[in-house]
Amino acid sequence: MEYRTLGGTGFKVPVLSLGTATFGGGNAFFREWGSTDAAGARELVDIALDAGISMFDSADVYSDGLAEELLGQAIAGRRDRVIVSTKGTFRLGEGPNDVGSSRHHLANAIHGSLKRLGTDYIDVYQLHGFDAQTRVEETLRTLDDFVRAGKIRVIGCSNFSGWHLMKSLAAADRDGLTRHAVHQVYYSLIGRDYETELMPLALDQQVSAMVWSPLGWGRLTGLIGRGRPLPETSRLHKTADEGPPVTDALLHHVVDALDEIAAETGKTVAQVALNWLLRRPTVANVIIGARNATQLRENAQAASWALTPDQVKRLDAASTTQLPYPYWHQRGFERNPAPV
Repeated sequence: MEYRTLGGTGFKVPVLSLGTATFGGGNAFFREWGSTDAAGARELVDIALDAGISMFDSADVYSDGLAEELLGQAIAGRRDRVIVSTKGTFRLGEGPNDVGSSRHHLANAIHGSLKRLGTDYIDVYQLHGFDAQTRVEETLRTLDDFVRAGKIRVIGCSNFSGWHLMKSLAAADRDGLTRHAVHQVYYSLIGRDYETELMPLALDQQVSAMVWSPLGWGRLTGLIGRGRPLPETSRLHKTADEGPPVTDALLHHVVDALDEIAAETGKTVAQVALNWLLRRPTVANVIIGARNATQLRENAQAASWALTPDQVKRLDAASTTQLPYPYWHQRGFERNPAPV
């Protein structure tokens, strides 16, 4: 398994990690993702480790903390072999202070995650979203305190816009605080918005990307395409409106290209889609999910080979969409070219 460095930290992570949103099924939303129990979670962790996937990503809101608990049980006795990533900021509780990136909520969130995971430190801790009601200095100082205390090793964020991230990086540099080294982002062949502003920022500021939902909210599994309607068992029947939007025209155009390259390479559509992401600038890690052992074994093979330059070019062409202003205008200037 290839390892890549997170930002400018010197800390290396495998290019694939296992997401744990399918662990637990503790509420209606996450039951649509999966309901992996303790035995199933341990089996998936075993398979992942055997495949060289030593990193596991979670969040305190995944099944209201149950996913972290199950992950903690699954890695018990082998904490030194794994990299744990988790997230906080979203609401976890009914109180007025049970949400956000204030010192109060973050301190409670981090201590809660440490307890549920059964560990005394978190390798990578990320803000799950931007809290516009808390000064970034308060948030960064809180995270920095936990880093200095040895409770967190690397900090990052998730789902930030460009100005959110740059404001935080500038404040960290100005005040001598730990800066975000990783940004967990949505990025896929049917969702390339990351490339517009966040990727150039990441290249300039040395912020690595961890990719969530790399198969486009379950649309690039190979089960959906032109002439292949949504299977009755797909979670998209209930969750499509909650995820990133995509038109049928774009989806079919991309899947047509994926089908062709899958046939050429002898790989699955999902493996081709994941491999394309591993070729992109700034991407350090792609989070793969799995409801069962078969899915995990299949997706884990995405990192063991490489698309040809021609195949990458064809996938690029099939998935390119019109950029919003001012980005389409900027791309015409020779001194501000596209990063890819």
